[in-house]
Amino acid sequence: MKKHLIVAVLVLCIVPASFATLVTNMNQSAMYLRLLSRNASTDVDAVYYNPAGLTSLKDGWHIGLNNQTVLQTKTVKNEFPLLNNGTYDGKVNVPFFPDLFLAYKKGPLALSFGFGPAAGGGTADFTRGLPSFEWQFATLPGLISGMGIPTTKYSADIAFKGSSIYLGFQFNVSYAFNDMISGAIGARYISATNTYTGHIQNVMVNPNFPPYGFTGTMVKGTVFFTTVGQPAYAAMVGDKSVDAKQTASGFAPIISLNFTPMAGLNVSAKYEFQTKLEFTNATTVDDTGLFPNGATERGDIPAFLSLGAEWMVLPELKATASFNYFFDKNANWAGREAFVNSNSFDLAVGFEYALSNMFLISAGYLHTQFDLAPGYQSDLAHDMGADTFGGGFRIKLSPAFDIDLSAMNVGYKTDQKSITYLTSTGANLGAYLEHYSRKTFAFALALNFHL
Repeated sequence: MKKHLIVAVLVLCIVPASFATLVTNMNQSAMYLRLLSRNASTDVDAVYYNPAGLTSLKDGWHIGLNNQTVLQTKTVKNEFPLLNNGTYDGKVNVPFFPDLFLAYKKGPLALSFGFGPAAGGGTADFTRGLPSFEWQFATLPGLISGMGIPTTKYSADIAFKGSSIYLGFQFNVSYAFNDMISGAIGARYISATNTYTGHIQNVMVNPNFPPYGFTGTMVKGTVFFTTVGQPAYAAMVGDKSVDAKQTASGFAPIISLNFTPMAGLNVSAKYEFQTKLEFTNATTVDDTGLFPNGATERGDIPAFLSLGAEWMVLPELKATASFNYFFDKNANWAGREAFVNSNSFDLAVGFEYALSNMFLISAGYLHTQFDLAPGYQSDLAHDMGADTFGGGFRIKLSPAFDIDLSAMNVGYKTDQKSITYLTSTGANLGAYLEHYSRKTFAFALALNFHL
């Protein structure tokens, strides 16, 4: 029981806001939300998606200010029959998810800087905890009744909240070798912080044992077990809490190429190396003894390869396609990577249509594919493939200023897992299904300046 609380806090505080990968945030601009395919970008968000494409910008300064608001609900439904309520909702609210892009282009050379949440970027709030650490309290009425003391109810105050932010600082140098080929080298520095709090409090039962003063009303489990001479059980149901933080930093090189074989067609390739992150615990409160201050644990951002293409089908119509392949199996996630059967990928297409010189509308579709072993999934941390739809528009107020407004909705695949429940004495309580689902909606605004 102690271990479950800690593992929940450690895992669920890491809340990716990308909703399309296991770790990496790909949603780095409002333009991404309205097209979902930006790998061949030659706009200011190419600072992140296609640094080599920045040489296609006009000479001068280019600035992109972006913010997203992300709303997500994670739902776990557990069929273990002794639970009071087998449905658990976790809310992820990200009101501010900012990105900054800054590029300076002069002749064949472009210098650029990007800032944004490369991973994490959210707060998960599970006000009822999760079944993996409530189910044991649900067995208390049966346990106590087995002692000859009729008991029919239990309750517990179980909750935790985790926040995660991986701030990325990216620098690129881009150079056009000729009219067709350009390249870029760069690097991203990651400063990661996870903060988390959690508690198990006020475990209550309703024993009916008048000789000891218990008359079927709810009493604290610690009081009951202490009174009847069961100190081990009293310790098990005692109040416990966690208040801790993890920090890590890492560095990843980035290389990219951009190829323009003909007017109206642009092709790109980018490779981001793995970011090694070793998190160190800074613990204020840890009643479990399983979260030692100063302990370390790996949580890398995997390397990935991006390919993209943009094609001006008509003077007013642009089509774009993107492919991302993530080397998840090579990352170190403290052993969890062993449950990744094969690396994940996503594939996206987007279309943009110019209604006039001032208004552009766009829409996009993204498919995300995972191949995860059953051991990877749990109520504590689970991932599912998804189909995402996005759309929005751009308003060109002047040659020096435009605005992007966009939104996306993520439709996740559902998943389930059979779990066998064993008591601390080894008694088999049976196998029951646990179901995982999510809902996500995000909207974004960008202000783009070309000076």
